[in-house]
Amino acid sequence: METKKHHKVSKELIDNTSYLKEALAIGKNFDVLQIDVEYTGIDMAIYLVDGFAKDDIMNRLMEFLAQLGREELEEDTVPKLMKRYIPYIEIATESDLDAIVDAVLAGQTALVIDGADEAILIDTRSYPARGPEEPDIERVVRGARDGYVETLVFNTALTRRRVRDRTLRMEYLQVGRRSKTDIVITYIEDIADPKLVSKIKDSVSKIDTDGLPMAEKTIEEYVSGQHWNPFPMVRYTERPDTAASHLFEGHVCIIVDGSPSVIITPTTFWHHLQHAEEYRNKPIIGAYLKFVRFISVWASLFLLPIWFLFAANPSLLPDALSFIGPEEAGKIPLILQILIIEVGIDMLRMASIHTPSSLATALGLVAALMIGDLAVSVGLFTSEVVLYFAIVAIGTFATPSYELGLANRIVRIVLLLLTSVFDMYGFFIGITLFVLWLSKMKSFGVPYLWPFIPFNLRAFRDVLLRSPMPLKNRRPRMLHPKDPDR
Repeated sequence: METKKHHKVSKELIDNTSYLKEALAIGKNFDVLQIDVEYTGIDMAIYLVDGFAKDDIMNRLMEFLAQLGREELEEDTVPKLMKRYIPYIEIATESDLDAIVDAVLAGQTALVIDGADEAILIDTRSYPARGPEEPDIERVVRGARDGYVETLVFNTALTRRRVRDRTLRMEYLQVGRRSKTDIVITYIEDIADPKLVSKIKDSVSKIDTDGLPMAEKTIEEYVSGQHWNPFPMVRYTERPDTAASHLFEGHVCIIVDGSPSVIITPTTFWHHLQHAEEYRNKPIIGAYLKFVRFISVWASLFLLPIWFLFAANPSLLPDALSFIGPEEAGKIPLILQILIIEVGIDMLRMASIHTPSSLATALGLVAALMIGDLAVSVGLFTSEVVLYFAIVAIGTFATPSYELGLANRIVRIVLLLLTSVFDMYGFFIGITLFVLWLSKMKSFGVPYLWPFIPFNLRAFRDVLLRSPMPLKNRRPRMLHPKDPDR
């Protein structure tokens, strides 16, 4: 990669303005402005992006500078402006013209002064932002209603509001040669494993690409690897309370500007089965909800392959379960029926994303006709296939992690194909390979099935049950926290 040549700020204003005008394409970009001004007899130029700068703050600064007398800026112009005459908190100097260009395009305002070899950067930016609303996919009956948004500083503030520890660290990076995307890596220094923090920072800093069009998803693919593995190596959350609880455990979070999803690292398979609703209820209720959720997830994975195995081999069933399986073979083979519905459900899911809310009712009617009584009555599907697939679909939707739900769908299809080709042997070989595969996976060095493999009784109890908070007095051992006690 070529070394970037740095252009220093000159004491001649015309040299600086000619370079900045070309670099910022003043005149070609209608929203990038160069304002030539004169205060106390000194020529100056202001550079900003219209839409980012706060107009009221800029007007006040310009009014304040206009009131200064000539003698007040005769010597040490930049230090005097910095320390005395520009009444603003977020202010800095910069001597590199290329860094000034990047800062202006990121939303800051640059003040370039004739006779000074430094420019002043004033952070007057205000990004367009929506309110911190409750996330759609992580709703709770009781609990906080705020959620992360697409603006980085809002998200860091929402996090710090819940984690007021003096050792909370938020380290800033920029990634992308052209996009210059702002990223913050946050962790609690007194808790998080320094090796884990260093590993994640190194992974992020080594990203070499033009830009991050998909924000946090692009970051995940660079830092976690395993590109052909459908299972998520990190966890996404749009809830500040969820991110805060993981920070207190010793996890490291990555916040990306432009995305409402915060990346939590590292994670195990069981992290993707957690939901805030379980911890917003009494422990016994939370344990029950977790139990129901586990049943739903296991049903979404194994129910259809098991039913297909028994339907294809009725002799395997005891007399008490002889009702399982279709009475008539049907016009289409069972495996083909199942695969058609699998594809049909995904088509409906994608259609629902692109369908305006005003047409959602019409889409629901079409879905009811396509996979309902009409499809059964014409002989396209058997009623049992529709019934069991409805249960599987509910289990998929009950999976807290959207990414895990999609990965489980791929595993379910593979198990069905193995069972249809190799019968009972294919089913058991498929499950064995599935468990072995998960047991070999690691997320930033953490075993994916921990604490089941390798086994840890105390931690496994917390996975299966919703333990009372006073009893959760130890942090997860697999994170190697500096302070293991809560």
